Amino acid sequence: MAASEPQKKFHYWRTHLWSQWCFTPPYPTTQWTGKTVVVTGANIGLGREAARHFTSLGAEKVIIAARNLDAAQEAKASIETSTQCGPSVLECWPLDLCSYDSTKAFAARCTTLPRLDCLLENAGVSKYRFYKTDGALDELQITTNVVSTFLLAFLLLPKLKETALKYDTQPHLTIVTSELHHQTTIPERKALRKGIHSSLLDALNDPRTSSRSGRYPTSKLLQVLLLRELSSTLGRDYPVVLNCVNPGFCHSALTRDFAPIAYIGKIAMRARSTEVGSRTLVHAASAGRESFGEYLSNCQVALVGNFVRTSEGKEVQEMVWREVLGRLEEIEPGISKNLR
Repeated sequence: MAASEPQKKFHYWRTHLWSQWCFTPPYPTTQWTGKTVVVTGANIGLGREAARHFTSLGAEKVIIAARNLDAAQEAKASIETSTQCGPSVLECWPLDLCSYDSTKAFAARCTTLPRLDCLLENAGVSKYRFYKTDGALDELQITTNVVSTFLLAFLLLPKLKETALKYDTQPHLTIVTSELHHQTTIPERKALRKGIHSSLLDALNDPRTSSRSGRYPTSKLLQVLLLRELSSTLGRDYPVVLNCVNPGFCHSALTRDFAPIAYIGKIAMRARSTEVGSRTLVHAASAGRESFGEYLSNCQVALVGNFVRTSEGKEVQEMVWREVLGRLEEIEPGISKNLR
């Protein structure tokens, strides 16, 4: 017998509160000696602390990818001081996921690295207001959290695969998502049912049909759906481990546009420190093949949201895949060939 909506919500909140109040992610111990790691959004917050862990665990090269290079340099100095690593380990590279050109330029630079063992896509934005720059194809959160995130992933899959085959190792593509994907079924789909728009991206990019409060959870649900479909397309024998991870509710600059409500929530929900939250990222980036195509939470494979597991969710997953793949082909013609 299927659970009712109140039962589903109760289960979600029970699990969430247990995670925040009763579970502490273990300190990472997997060694990264000789490996190269790229962490997006590593100038602050979870990304910065994840980069610190990778450095402490012996990574040969850690790329701090950030839009704000001054903050990236501060992060670099902080990590060098705390880990006593050599001066050549950390590098700061510019990456603005709001710009498809910047994302493509960054990916091209990454292909010049001798190897790439992990692409940890941590960067993201959360805005309450609808925001779309002049000439942009997509709204800001869709651009940053979804399209550019997968643009970078698609562009670097060949490099990750090359590393796997050349060095007989198991690289990772890990996307930082959120348990908030449980809380939405993408309200913009109403615009498709009403005939206002014929594509979901059009509905998401129209301020008249977009949901402001639900935009961030929707962007995270889209990440989960796309990661699942990408993994299915590549197949479980693909030499790179693909997964997505929920860090839990953490102290982060991500909620700066929502203060003071976010501050009150952090206290009530016992938000994890950025260091503790970052442990989940490093765990996912080290997880075994059992995590391929999976959603991780509390340092283990976990169930995705209820909607994702329904037949309707599967249909939406396939629709989102077609539309985003089309958008990526528009941005970078021929990019689908990277999925071979």
